[in-house]
Amino acid sequence: MMREIRRLLIGRPLHNQELSHEKLPKWKALAIFSSDALSSVGYGPEQIMLMLAVPGVLAYGYIGPVAFAILVLLAIVTVSYVQVAKANPGGGGSYSVAITNLGELPALTAAAALFADYSLTVAVSISSGTEAIVSAFPQLVPHALTIDLAVLFGILMLINLRGVRESSNVFVFPTYAFILGMLGLIAAGVYQAFTQPAPLIPPASAAKQWDWAVAFLILRAFASGCSSMTGIEAISNGVPMFKKPEIRNATITTYWMSAILAVMFAGISFLIMHYHIMPVPDVTALSQVAELTFGRNWAYYYVQFTTMLVLYLAANTAYNGLPPLLSILAKDGYMPRYLGARGERLSFSNGIILLSVIAGLLITIFHGNTEHLISLYAIGVFLSFTIAQVGMVVYWRREKSKGWTRRAILNGVGAIVTGTVVLVIAITKFFYGAWLVLIFIPTMIYIFKKVRHHYNDMSEQLQLPPEYTNPASLQHPQAKNLIIVPVASITRVVAQSLQYAKTLSPDILAVHIATDDETGRKFKEKWEKWNPDIRLVIIYSPYRLVIKPLLDYIEQLERTKAPSDFITVLIPEFETKKWWHRLLHNQTGWVLRTLLILKENVIVATIPYHLQK
Repeated sequence: MMREIRRLLIGRPLHNQELSHEKLPKWKALAIFSSDALSSVGYGPEQIMLMLAVPGVLAYGYIGPVAFAILVLLAIVTVSYVQVAKANPGGGGSYSVAITNLGELPALTAAAALFADYSLTVAVSISSGTEAIVSAFPQLVPHALTIDLAVLFGILMLINLRGVRESSNVFVFPTYAFILGMLGLIAAGVYQAFTQPAPLIPPASAAKQWDWAVAFLILRAFASGCSSMTGIEAISNGVPMFKKPEIRNATITTYWMSAILAVMFAGISFLIMHYHIMPVPDVTALSQVAELTFGRNWAYYYVQFTTMLVLYLAANTAYNGLPPLLSILAKDGYMPRYLGARGERLSFSNGIILLSVIAGLLITIFHGNTEHLISLYAIGVFLSFTIAQVGMVVYWRREKSKGWTRRAILNGVGAIVTGTVVLVIAITKFFYGAWLVLIFIPTMIYIFKKVRHHYNDMSEQLQLPPEYTNPASLQHPQAKNLIIVPVASITRVVAQSLQYAKTLSPDILAVHIATDDETGRKFKEKWEKWNPDIRLVIIYSPYRLVIKPLLDYIEQLERTKAPSDFITVLIPEFETKKWWHRLLHNQTGWVLRTLLILKENVIVATIPYHLQK
């Protein structure tokens, strides 16, 4: 039954040879990788407005300059990440650049920053999508958190577990529908702005004052608006997912994505100033712009609905970025090895599940509040940007290929600019949540190193020593294998276990725990009557304990056995046909097996007997 449900939700397993069919053409890759960056116009320009629309302070007029500064930064980062993709066709983005060119610590810092970035991408995108639809239907406000979690686990996680091709087929049309709606909204709004008698920018939207308090607000607005640039690095992390030629297709898609984002970001920022949009509880700035442009008609609801969809689907950028990065970290030994394995549908299913759980925790802890989540957001993005650019400068200096000086200068400028942004975000948002990320990143670096240390220790301990390199050294004529079979009663499963024990060794002990002399005597009589030709040891336990006396007896045998001898404990255990039947029996066998596994010199095996009904 569970297998049928799994097949229905996730689909049939895919053969390794079908991996080539999971590669993406440019038009699908644009929808898959750019949904995060493009959807950020749903909250990025609004965050600038929220920081500058302070009552009693004339700072609203700085929306335009701040938006322009972000567009310049977008151009620099875009060109820089095209270089990253060309230099690292195997994917991995900032981490791969840093591990090759800068060393372990910068690489792990980039990996930790990307881990934070992608987890927050999912949380922010889903929360923003819910806010978009709640703006149109206020009666859904009390159910916002439930909607967030249902979309996360019930839609996004399941679709991604089905594989890249499945997710691209689902996500491509909503993304292009959103682009069409946004370009239509901008075109209509700009047309009205230039044809109506009202001024393009009302005096209230252009008013400015200057003092240190306003300067701080401008820097906070810039830091919040930079959240619109999250996702730019996604394509460089996923170059191997493109169809051949991978690098060329990834480069073209990166330029497409940035051009569309620049047009939409500039257009929405202009319309916010044109309409002098102010903060309204439970109503997004984009919703106000659409309503003032179209009215409450089908076009308004089209914009809100497609915005909701693309914000939800923007989380998919993280699902196509973080699991492959985790797989690279796993192969390098910095994350659990199972994160590096592809699942039945050729996706990194363990990484997908891990990302979903972390994003779900973030949404729950912050109650789906986009403004609070964005306070944590951009610092991880720009930290990874900076590390990638510094790594590329080292790469060009080492390679010295044709035109390397120009490329190194380009990446150097990118590193200075994005590094400055990191400082701005860290200072202006420190008390608004950025301190959490500044703690999270060192914590993740510590975890990465501890995981790597464990794998190194394990490799050292499991390495084949010289004395075992000769097959003859594996034979020890004096070695014995003492088989211990715990016996509670004389049953078919006990008989089967003893029969198996005789195939392993002639030295077998059947051990029975008796609570008093009378039960011990009766069991001994039954054993002798049965006569399995196996020695019986009865241990008396007047305190009615079962497991401890047996463990004590095994420890006593361990102390007296020869160094070359083995002790094997065979645990007879029956398996119930129905899961709830197991609740009707004690779990002595399972507990005993768990405790014995912790012992260094004892081999443990379970002999299962499956009940038929």
